Amino acid sequence: MVKAKAWILTKHFEGFPKDSNFQLKVEELPEPKDGEVLIEAVFLSVDPYMRPFSKIRMKEGDVMIGTQVAKVIQSKNPAFPVGSHVVSRCGWRTHTISDGKDLLPVMSEWPKDVSLSLALGTIGMPGLTALYGIEDVLGLQKGETLLVNAAAGAVGSVVGQIAKLKGCKVVGSAGSDAKVAYLKELGFDEAFNYKTVGSLEEELKKASPEGYDCFFENVGGPFFTVALQQMKNFGRIAVCGGIATYNDETPQKGPYPHLTVIFKQLKIEGFMQSRWEHKHPESLKRLMGWLKEGKLQCREHFTKGFEKMPAAFMGMLQGENIGKAIVAV
Repeated sequence: MVKAKAWILTKHFEGFPKDSNFQLKVEELPEPKDGEVLIEAVFLSVDPYMRPFSKIRMKEGDVMIGTQVAKVIQSKNPAFPVGSHVVSRCGWRTHTISDGKDLLPVMSEWPKDVSLSLALGTIGMPGLTALYGIEDVLGLQKGETLLVNAAAGAVGSVVGQIAKLKGCKVVGSAGSDAKVAYLKELGFDEAFNYKTVGSLEEELKKASPEGYDCFFENVGGPFFTVALQQMKNFGRIAVCGGIATYNDETPQKGPYPHLTVIFKQLKIEGFMQSRWEHKHPESLKRLMGWLKEGKLQCREHFTKGFEKMPAAFMGMLQGENIGKAIVAV
């Protein structure tokens, strides 16, 4: 018998999450049956999508949704030998019994000098989101100008670097001077702190007076409305997230700039990386190749201890992390 810990959603969030929304529970797991494995969490991810998805896909009393890198510690499934590592969507758990259907083996050629935590970041869902958003949604071309907000986060930081690899001008927005400095390290052409600029409109014009061909949107809210006015005719917008609105108790209302979309003939498309799941293996190899060649840089924000999952989650929503937010068990 293994004692497993899990974080439960006790009550749906009203506004910003609180400690009282979570409860730590302990349970004993049985021995794996034929075809099953017992996995133990090594790294867990905290991501912005958990905030809105908890409302859409969870009931009060459910284990918090989320992804982890786990080690197989018992196995009665030949596809997952003891000692191998997997990416699992089992949520905020230390240990899980699985029949293997929800497990994705970490790529067999994973380099020994690359942390497995990156399977939750640059060489995982955030990296894939960046790649598909740039190539399949925006169709970004050499010489174009790209705007990306939340640019120092797990997705935005990879977006900017891939755009530079494609020969584009990249403008990034972030929420602190330290994050802006990080964007400069990554090679962004222009970067600014949206919290301290006098006028977002003027800052966007200054960064790219000719406007923007493409916009990788992670934030929503007023930023989206202002940025829309700076798009070039026939501009393309990939809508990946809306973290500025996730903690609103009531949906934001206001004039959606329909006329700008019409007059500039803009293309706006929302997406999730799961649409291209059939491409994941090859795409992960591409991302790993760029990483090993030194073309992609990664920064991770670690929190130590499974007991700190709620604190890490709330800290990420408040923008405490630069790069991918990870909890190390």
